[in-house]
Amino acid sequence: MSAIDDSVEGRAFEPTVIPGGRRNGHAAALVHERDAIVAAATRALLDAIGEDPSRPGLEKTPERVAKAWRHLTSGYGLQPADVVNGALFPAEAEQLVVVRDIEFSSLCEHHLLPFVGRVHIGYVPGESILGLSKFARLTDLYARRLQVQERLTGQIADAVMELLAPRGVGVVVEAEHMCMVMRGVEKPGSLTRTSVLLGSLRDDRDLREQFLGSLGRPRS
Repeated sequence: MSAIDDSVEGRAFEPTVIPGGRRNGHAAALVHERDAIVAAATRALLDAIGEDPSRPGLEKTPERVAKAWRHLTSGYGLQPADVVNGALFPAEAEQLVVVRDIEFSSLCEHHLLPFVGRVHIGYVPGESILGLSKFARLTDLYARRLQVQERLTGQIADAVMELLAPRGVGVVVEAEHMCMVMRGVEKPGSLTRTSVLLGSLRDDRDLREQFLGSLGRPRS
């Protein structure tokens, strides 16, 4: 019999979003239930690879893994408006704004291994600008899900476009994927770069070159 309770097999759980970070009794019970499912799955995995989940070094690992996964997938159930929290301000100019080198980590949905890197976001304001820290929060919102880099890039670009209705948006993501480092071809140091250009940053060559030129060479 599986170490995972048969009563939860096949059930799809939607992440719980608790307004203002407060946990009511029902939400806390859901979090506890999901942690228990992840912990049970981790014990089953440890047993399947020939480990002893009860030995001292692993005894509390399932609970630690459950807590870690709760954080690593905390972007589910959130929407851009949840993290922006009203930090929109009137635009006073139409010059290109670039926020670069936003560090992130995410989990590749193909092997559940990390990929880590930097996000660069540029936009030409329409009527509104966004508080700079919110670009990092938007990045984390989408990075803290099971991802592929291409989709992550597009989701960030679409969110900026939807929130601000700017004249143009550009997003470039550079990342190193552990599925290429720890397994498979085992090539550390290789970077994957993806980009999405929308509006004037796609259509205006000078703006596009200004944005891409501002990024310089990828950092090592």
